[in-house]
Amino acid sequence: MPATSESPAARGARPTRPVGTVTRGTTNTNRLRRMDRWIAHTLGPTLRTADRPPVAVDLGYGAAPWTAVELSARLRTVRPDTRVVGIEIEPERVAAALPYAVPPLLTFRRGGFEVPLDGGSAQLIRAANVLRQYEEREVAEVWARLCGRLAPDGLLVEGTCDEIGRRHVWVALGPEGPRTVTFAARLATLERPSDLAERLPKALIHHNVPGRPVHTFLTDFDRAWAAAAPYGAFGARQRWVATCGALAGSWPLVDARGRWRQGEITLEWSALAP
Repeated sequence: MPATSESPAARGARPTRPVGTVTRGTTNTNRLRRMDRWIAHTLGPTLRTADRPPVAVDLGYGAAPWTAVELSARLRTVRPDTRVVGIEIEPERVAAALPYAVPPLLTFRRGGFEVPLDGGSAQLIRAANVLRQYEEREVAEVWARLCGRLAPDGLLVEGTCDEIGRRHVWVALGPEGPRTVTFAARLATLERPSDLAERLPKALIHHNVPGRPVHTFLTDFDRAWAAAAPYGAFGARQRWVATCGALAGSWPLVDARGRWRQGEITLEWSALAP
């Protein structure tokens, strides 16, 4: 589990072994494509203007390295010299990934929440389906530790998706803490927006109860989706766009139609914070 405030790691000393616990390791190709697409759009300006090759971390990539391989390919379309580091606690997983390494653009190493980068910092840390197994009370400490490994203009993206990436919810954090929450879905398979509730990140999933902000938002989301049913005649995408437009009047959305058409909606973290 993450180190406590009394541990050497929490006091700033270099941990003697990776911080965290081994995840289940399940993964699939293209599972994180929605998150990667959003990252490339949101972080693109930072990557393109970096004065040296930017570093991105795929933390806890699992039993197979597919998500790290795909992240590397997708970020290189934005900045060709982006360096992706896949980090895993389990030595056997690191060994299995090494044949897919393409140094220096894609490398793999053993580590955990301490994010070993030989003294450097990261423009991106992606931690997908990693905190699902932890207790909610541990999330804030993990977030703080990971944000401490970011460059001043860096981004931590932490969230959860289903096994084939159809439904995904993530929180984006800067060095100062959480900024936004994004809901993303394959619209053709979505019956109602609240179906995304089962993929809420650990920081939010236990707060999806009446009277809490995330529950209120999902209730409003379903209501707007139902009201937009006539747009379904033109396809699920048009219905989603109309739904997001209706929500924009009462919730602090930070994106617009161009992202809504991708099956996404992003709003300020403060609106949903427990």
